[in-house]
Amino acid sequence: MIFDPFYLLICLGTTALAMLASWRVKSAYNHYSQVPASSGMSGADIARRILDLNGIRDVTVESTQGLLSDHYDPTNKRLVLCEENYHGRNVAALGVAAHEAGHALQHQQLYAPLQWRMAAVGITTMAGNIIPFLGMGLLYFAPRIAIPVLAVCFGIVMVFQLITLPVEFDATARAKRILASTGAISPGAETAGMSKVLDAAALTYVAAFISALATFLYYVMHMLGGQRDEE
Repeated sequence: MIFDPFYLLICLGTTALAMLASWRVKSAYNHYSQVPASSGMSGADIARRILDLNGIRDVTVESTQGLLSDHYDPTNKRLVLCEENYHGRNVAALGVAAHEAGHALQHQQLYAPLQWRMAAVGITTMAGNIIPFLGMGLLYFAPRIAIPVLAVCFGIVMVFQLITLPVEFDATARAKRILASTGAISPGAETAGMSKVLDAAALTYVAAFISALATFLYYVMHMLGGQRDEE
């Protein structure tokens, strides 16, 4: 398989999209992490309060190092916030913490897309481990084998990213409703700032899906093209 400028174009385009999405998140976060929340609550406070209000007692709220490394771990029932958001008493920290708490609520309520994503983690991890191996060697020495396998692997990644979209959008919608109902974020400028941070974060998942979809379609196109050449 020779060098394909179209594939380079896909790589450059999706990389630029990912970088733009990442820049928007960091820009919004850096700005609104300087805006204090009038409630005086920290990210850890609002996360624990949301969990308690919904009767979730078996999920711990923990801190970790690494800016914006926040996540909800459904397997071990941990809501993990980076130190800046765990201790932060600003609009951005409360928005991120409420978003992660939204995932805990999804887990409690057996939200279907979250269940699907959890079930797909294993096979997606396997596909992600196969892709570099094929791309680094087998793609050039045995393209007839590598291309269909790569199409399947990127298809798995693409479906995982597709499932991730409603999970993340729903968690963001929950965070906005919860923060409004609890009074942790005041209406007006604080609410607008929190929304900008969460909406920018959501775009990173859209970028990841577009990247996986574009690469999947590229390999499917090559696979079908190769089959036509053999006929």
